[in-house]
Amino acid sequence: MAATASTATFDAAAVAAQFPILQREIDGRPLVYLDSGATAQKPEAVLRTLDESYRLHNANIHRGVYTLAQEATDRFEGARERIARFVGAPTAETIFTKNVTEAINLVAYAWGRRNVGPGDTIVLTPMEHHANIVPWQQLALEVGARLAYVELTDDGRLDMDSFDALLERAPKLVAVAHVSNVLGTLNPVEAIVARAHAAGAVVLVDGAQAVPHLRVDVRALGADFYGFTGHKVYGPTGVGVLHGRRELLEAMPPFLTGGDMISSVDFESSTFHELPWKFEAGTSPYVQATGLGAAVEWLDALGLEAVHAHEQALVAYALDALTEVPGLTVYGPPAEQRGSLISFALDGVHPHDVAELLNRRNVCVRAGHHCAQPLMRRLGVSATTRASFAAHSTRADVDALVDGLHDVRRVFRL
Repeated sequence: MAATASTATFDAAAVAAQFPILQREIDGRPLVYLDSGATAQKPEAVLRTLDESYRLHNANIHRGVYTLAQEATDRFEGARERIARFVGAPTAETIFTKNVTEAINLVAYAWGRRNVGPGDTIVLTPMEHHANIVPWQQLALEVGARLAYVELTDDGRLDMDSFDALLERAPKLVAVAHVSNVLGTLNPVEAIVARAHAAGAVVLVDGAQAVPHLRVDVRALGADFYGFTGHKVYGPTGVGVLHGRRELLEAMPPFLTGGDMISSVDFESSTFHELPWKFEAGTSPYVQATGLGAAVEWLDALGLEAVHAHEQALVAYALDALTEVPGLTVYGPPAEQRGSLISFALDGVHPHDVAELLNRRNVCVRAGHHCAQPLMRRLGVSATTRASFAAHSTRADVDALVDGLHDVRRVFRL
């Protein structure tokens, strides 16, 4: 597919034209979609691939010798190869899961219960999504391990002195978000991995908010495990990806067992398939995988560096524009240390009311605790409103958000 943008120029309006849903109007108003952090919309290239997979190539993979089955298998494994290249991972270390939540649970069960024991320490951060907290809580309860949390600075960054102090406890695992889904904080993952490895810890990175927005090379980062979710990368729901270091994956038992992940089954015992299929029990989301393969190909064609530069500039513009709204508190670090989202609170108005009034202008934002209740407690709030940007977002979208917030203040007579 021909690229729509380059690192020199980026036409977000032309990108938006590739999304059928963004052409929709509700009550005569255009759609202003600022909730890509929850789920990204799908470009025509992805929708077309999904349609073709169902219409022309639908058959169960890895099983049939007839043409349709071979086509479906080739499309599925071809998507795996494209996705692996996209994040700089070996194909054999690229495992399909349902989403990043399942990817983290896979590691917690298959690696964690073999390697974490009584009195061991698991290091987390207060900015983690529940998906990167609850599995480790359950593991700690089961095996008698302890959780320890890195402290945050006042502007929402990790306190690296606090991190270093926790590493002196010789933790077994460090689990960290590449980008916070609330604060937008872009964490120094490469430095975190290097320091953790020097202390003997294994590192898992939740890349759900990073992979859609910036160039990720899992081998360069050095993370032992790296997961992300397809539907946030302009792909379909129901498919995610776990990258794992080969020697760790080979030593781990399967997370789920059944069909397709076995080499042979007898009445009393079974042997398991080689990587990556060892961790892919049952019928895989083969259609969804082709959609995700098309999504990363589409994103690569745009030029991910150009996408990142565009979104960084847009976040800086939005942070400046939001200062025009009296009584607005923005959470998180400056633009240069931030991913593609902004969370905020408006004095005297509950975030759900903010989101509802913005919806009347067809501005779509997320309000709530964002599956990050420990972080909300750290911030001293019960919820925030979040605007999250994508390759198709424009300054006009930001202007619509700011105009809507002024309208919220008028409604509440602030």
